[in-house]
Amino acid sequence: MPRLSPLPEQFHQTVFSRREALAAGLTDRVLAGPRCVSVAPGWYRYATMESSFELEALAGLAWLGDGAGLSHTSNLAWRGLDLRSASPVHLATRRRIDRTADGYRVHRFQGSLFLEEVDGLRLVGAARTFVDCGTVLSWQELVVVGDWMIAKGIVERLDLLGFVHAVHFDGVQRARRAMEWVREGSASPQETRVRLLLVLGGLPEPELNGLIADAHGGFLAYGDLVYRRERVVVEYDGWQHERDARQRQHDLRRRELLEAEGWRVVVVTVADLANPTMVFRRVVDALQRARCA
Repeated sequence: MPRLSPLPEQFHQTVFSRREALAAGLTDRVLAGPRCVSVAPGWYRYATMESSFELEALAGLAWLGDGAGLSHTSNLAWRGLDLRSASPVHLATRRRIDRTADGYRVHRFQGSLFLEEVDGLRLVGAARTFVDCGTVLSWQELVVVGDWMIAKGIVERLDLLGFVHAVHFDGVQRARRAMEWVREGSASPQETRVRLLLVLGGLPEPELNGLIADAHGGFLAYGDLVYRRERVVVEYDGWQHERDARQRQHDLRRRELLEAEGWRVVVVTVADLANPTMVFRRVVDALQRARCA
């Protein structure tokens, strides 16, 4: 069996085009063989490279050209909010694309994409992405997106509000509904989900990450969802805390201090969210006990 010639080193960590491959001495036969994998039309990676969301996004953007951007939930995933499976990769362009590709969903947009570069990838602008996600997410999940974007400093709430009322893109009606519930100050997507569970069930809107003082006016804690009049705080305990003994100990001590100052603490975990009715009932019970005390 003849010895295989080595593959060009410059392509070992990235995707490459057919033109680049031919210029580097590869042939169409090699590209079609087992040592190369087609990622997007005209774009390849070596079979020894593990497929990844980043590589697929890079190849897709290269395939569509300079006017394209990562869109919808793929856009959110690259920014740090992973709501859906990484496949298909959502891309947007204003050009007509006559061919499709496995693993990609290409959206042809009207109007500006408001393109920006984020960590080396070309993305549709954040405000437009919020509206576009109105075509693939529920309005409740859009609230999660809006809260998260604002908390991360990706967009200002007033700017996002102005944008959704100024444009007429697909998804805008759902985005406008979601904006009625988007707030500043949410610490996490799960915290937003707990807040929506409570207020959509009819409870008053809690204060987000409110400062709680002790009896002498000194700092005690920040509460996730605070009902100040009743002295009830609802805390979301994320999975990462379950794996960090030091953080776990800190949280337990913090709750002891809150309870010592007369606060009722309702802890909600990711497992609890599988039974939202029970979560709601626990918070209602805490509020009722506080009012009767």
